[in-house]
Amino acid sequence: MKKINRLIFGIFTLLLMVSCYEGIDPISQVDPGQDKGAPIVTIMRPANGLEIQVPDLVTSTMVQFRVEDDIEIGSISVMLNGVEIASYDSFIDYRIASFEFMQDNITTGDHVLTVTATDLAGNVTTATSNFTKSPPYTPMFAGEQFYMPFDGDFTELVSVIAAGEVGSPGFGGSAYAGSNSYKAGTDNYLTFPTSELTLGDNFSGTFWYKVNATPDRAGILTMGGDVDDRTNGLRLLREGGPENQRIKLNVGTGDTDRWNDGGEINVAAGGWVHVAFTISATETKIYLNGMEVNTGTLSAPIDWSGTSELVIGAGGPTFSYWDHKSDSSLMDELRLFDTTLSQNEITSMIAQGNQRMHVNFNGSYNDNVRDIEATIVGTPGFAGEGYAGSNAYKGAEDSYLTFPTTGLLNNQFSAAFWYKLNASPDRAGILVIGPPDSENANFPSVQNKRTSGFRFFREGGPTNQIFKLNVGNGTEDIWFDGGAAATIDPTANDGWIHLAFTISSTECVVYINGEVVKQGAFTGVDWTDCDLFSVMSGAPRFTEWGHKSDLSVMDELRIFDKALSQTEIQSLMF
Repeated sequence: MKKINRLIFGIFTLLLMVSCYEGIDPISQVDPGQDKGAPIVTIMRPANGLEIQVPDLVTSTMVQFRVEDDIEIGSISVMLNGVEIASYDSFIDYRIASFEFMQDNITTGDHVLTVTATDLAGNVTTATSNFTKSPPYTPMFAGEQFYMPFDGDFTELVSVIAAGEVGSPGFGGSAYAGSNSYKAGTDNYLTFPTSELTLGDNFSGTFWYKVNATPDRAGILTMGGDVDDRTNGLRLLREGGPENQRIKLNVGTGDTDRWNDGGEINVAAGGWVHVAFTISATETKIYLNGMEVNTGTLSAPIDWSGTSELVIGAGGPTFSYWDHKSDSSLMDELRLFDTTLSQNEITSMIAQGNQRMHVNFNGSYNDNVRDIEATIVGTPGFAGEGYAGSNAYKGAEDSYLTFPTTGLLNNQFSAAFWYKLNASPDRAGILVIGPPDSENANFPSVQNKRTSGFRFFREGGPTNQIFKLNVGNGTEDIWFDGGAAATIDPTANDGWIHLAFTISSTECVVYINGEVVKQGAFTGVDWTDCDLFSVMSGAPRFTEWGHKSDLSVMDELRIFDKALSQTEIQSLMF
């Protein structure tokens, strides 16, 4: 009986298969054609240039990528810093593959992610993403409570909270500082809870801004309490036409609102503008590029009632009724403060936006901008006191620091620091970026090639130390010797002095205590072979004339990729 049943079932199956294929052409293999090219590899995360800044010393990051090939993907390899972290050789769709996973153990420093795809014909494509895990952020300025650099994500670094996203806010693709900037775009903006901010009578905000006059009006920063009026919080906005856009501030005082009509930005100029606003109990001020453009009075202090969120890049839910909606301009380096900033503080902040190196000497020789330690030569020490902070650098015989020049060299350059002079020895190198003297390679005591880089040093006697600057333009070296104006008598001045110099494509200037002591024409610095920066000595590349280690004290060394103005230099002194 079982055999009969199996026989009947087999006949039925055969008939069914025959009937299913009636009228249908048989399946035949199709030649996919010649492989025309290598795979296409796209890395979505981490974005190239991303800076991760979280409180943890070790963190994680999302890895997300896509591979496409015209015929068939063969294999994919994912590597982090040269070590393979994932590989794939089988795919659901043999032409298109997408993967994402969380990668742990991301330590402080620079990282390189590479995704390499190979197709069946042996064509290979590699895509690379460079990103950085920075140390936990420490506020740079007094009263700073909010900082969003927009370098690849929307994380606020003081609280380490990611902003909320409404719509699809994006990035500008260029930046004033760092790797990127923020661009809200139509119907998009960011939100941040005001519960993470200190809201009082005193409040300030600063950011870099590249205005887009389309649309002709937009909200920039909004903290509103009611959708129907403006009696609470603040509204920073712009409006105008295709040639000029005016930045305005509206502040609610509880019973009414007060206006500050601010100042205009020239749209056609197309550059970055520093925007700042300050609020006190009695007035508001708006600054453009550090210059005060308008003051508004307040009948009462700002009223923060009902302000539950900060809207970035739009008028948002509480301020859209006059079409101050989303902004398509670029914003960078947004900071908020629980203080009323002074003009000097704003000017200093602008200057420090171009800061590329900062060593505060508070117990270490670390460059806090690039997060690198100096190479120590000899036995330099610490003074046990500082102009700012807890300590300062104290020189010693045959001792100095060196740093790599990576990220420091530009056609404009400035240096500034505090200094307590020790006239013994009677001459010393202070800051030197110069090339090796290859003609005297075997004679380290006669290194003195001056056609590129610079040498800032002092020389004289026990009562008259002159500060001098020498800069190379590629073919010759130019001297900036202030003579008597650049002379300090150590016996008459045993305290701190502020030293600075600037280099541009047209001139060099030397400052002592914020005043010009030497200024002269210059055609532009040449940086050929200038890979080493010496601090508090001429060694190893400026030694022939005895400008070796300095036994003086240095504090708050700052390097900038800009020729600072006198006002900016003076702002660094406070």
